[in-house]
Amino acid sequence: MAMRIYTKTGDKGMTGLYGGERVRKDDVRVEAYGAVDELSALLGAALSDDDGDFGEGLKRIQSLLFELGGELATPKAEKKAAMGVRAEDTAWLENEIDKAEEGLPPLKSFILPGGTRPASSLHHARTVCRRAERRVVTLREIADDVSEESVRFLNRLADLLFVWARRANFNAGVDDIPWVARGT
Repeated sequence: MAMRIYTKTGDKGMTGLYGGERVRKDDVRVEAYGAVDELSALLGAALSDDDGDFGEGLKRIQSLLFELGGELATPKAEKKAAMGVRAEDTAWLENEIDKAEEGLPPLKSFILPGGTRPASSLHHARTVCRRAERRVVTLREIADDVSEESVRFLNRLADLLFVWARRANFNAGVDDIPWVARGT
């Protein structure tokens, strides 16, 4: 018999962490890995909007986010030696930022999220990435089992999503939308 998707074990607002510990579904740890999962889902939506520019990168990032979620869902440091993101993953993001910025017009003002559908999807994912980053920072303050690299990775990922959004507009021949201050 196949495993059922529903277990009924969460019907009273509790969920299980990796390793068996039961916590409330609004626990700071669950909030952190839930935000990372939401980000991965948004990247899946961005992938469906992609014009072929970022597909492989988005898939790689989704896999890395799954590993990060595993780290966040595991409350024991000794169990997670192979989980999570690493410095080389953050370095890869930095390399992708550098490549994507090549040939883009320099920013002369703040820009508003939007433009093409792919750019809008990437901007949306960027804002959720920043929320995930905030949740992981909060968890890191109370738990000694969350790596500093997790925060660094999410910070750099938000930067990459911003640059990819700009690149998506540029590749489509659409200008970024400049923010115009009131009264100017």
